[in-house]
Amino acid sequence: MSAAPRAQLSRPPLQRMLRIHDELRRNTLTNCTKLVKMLEVSRKTIVRDIAFMRDQLDLPIEFDPLIQAYRYTHPVNAFPTVHMTEGELLALLVAQRALQQYRGTPFHRQLEVAFEKLAGGLRDRISFSPADELRAVSFKNIGLGRTDLAVFNTLSNAVLKQQAVEFDYRKPGETKKSHRRVHPYHLANRENSWYLVGYDREREGLRTFALPRIADVDVTKETFTRPDDFSPEKFFASALGVLGGSGNYRVVIRFAPAVAERVREREWHESQEMRELPDGRLELHLHLGALMEIEQWVLGWGAAAEVVAPVELQDNIRKTVRALSALYLPGK
Repeated sequence: MSAAPRAQLSRPPLQRMLRIHDELRRNTLTNCTKLVKMLEVSRKTIVRDIAFMRDQLDLPIEFDPLIQAYRYTHPVNAFPTVHMTEGELLALLVAQRALQQYRGTPFHRQLEVAFEKLAGGLRDRISFSPADELRAVSFKNIGLGRTDLAVFNTLSNAVLKQQAVEFDYRKPGETKKSHRRVHPYHLANRENSWYLVGYDREREGLRTFALPRIADVDVTKETFTRPDDFSPEKFFASALGVLGGSGNYRVVIRFAPAVAERVREREWHESQEMRELPDGRLELHLHLGALMEIEQWVLGWGAAAEVVAPVELQDNIRKTVRALSALYLPGK
């Protein structure tokens, strides 16, 4: 036997077997003559497909000589297209819980449909209660971003079709909106919120726009070509979270022993390096393009984090600490 027939024997086309499954599930008179005509393949192929369904997928198919046709010996609701262990299915269910960040976007419904198809194909092979199993697993994201679904849909289509957009945008801390003309390159979910990365035509450079602050989006007839050298990974490489920059900062932060373990067990940035100190403290080294986000992150650790470098970050922290001291002075 040649290699080609062996490959076909081990992996019959799924579409063909699904049609056979539908016929058997409806309890219609399903024999080779009917299937050959319906699927436009040879009798040998039909016999091979049925053998695969019976022997490899454990479907209860038998040939009834009284009616000269194939039938299911007991009802089968779903075609077992996916083979998973109970643990693998549990992992899939856990992943579904983690997909809440996509709620309010077209991706959420698509992911739900995909999950239902996968889980449906396993109901005849695995018996356990997902609800009971998942009581021990939960997810909590603080500060989930709110995104207008209409804005998201419009921008996602513009990104895919490479069409220029115009919209009003309000920067943080400002009350007035500015009109922007942008070539949308990429949509990113970072720090539990959605952002658009695009080329701002008036400012002649790449900019990041938070979707909750975008309004009145209009897709123009202008098309553009996304540069070959653009990539989300490259764009966000210098950012701790969302805000990158053109700077070249080697950041060193020293953590107290009380929090060193919590820092050590997380991946904070692709560039991170950690150095253990003899007294139990931990040094975290990062290479960033901007300091705004790292300043806010360091302040979140309170007195347990000390900025060693760069000097610019030390100065920023000092200014913020003085402002906090004035705000919380006794008797104020």
